[in-house]
Amino acid sequence: MTFDEIFNKVKDMFKDTDVSHITEHLAYQFNITGEGSGCFYVEVKDGKLIIEPYEYYDRDAIFICKADTLFNIISGKTDPVAAYTIGRLKVQGSIDKALKLKNFIK
Repeated sequence: MTFDEIFNKVKDMFKDTDVSHITEHLAYQFNITGEGSGCFYVEVKDGKLIIEPYEYYDRDAIFICKADTLFNIISGKTDPVAAYTIGRLKVQGSIDKALKLKNFIK
C-alpha cells in the first residue's frame, strides 16, 4: 500500500466516529513505518474529528507503528495497550492523552 492508500483507509475507518462527547482538545500524530511510510495527524477539536496528511507540531502524542497494526487498533481487533506492550506500537509524548485514543476507536 502507498501512504495515500493508507491515509484514505484511515479516514474511511474514522468517518462515522462520534467525538461530540469529547470536550478536551486532543492532537495525535501517527508515523507509519514500513511499506507506505509517512505521517498524518488526528485532532479532536470542538467536538469534531479532523484528519489530515501532515505532520502536527503541537501534538499531545506520537504513535509509531506499521499500517496493519494501526488498522487493527482502529477496527478494535487489537488493544492499543497490548500493541504497545508487545512492541508493535511506540508512543512518544503524553501517555495520559495517548490513552484517550481509546475513547473514540471501536
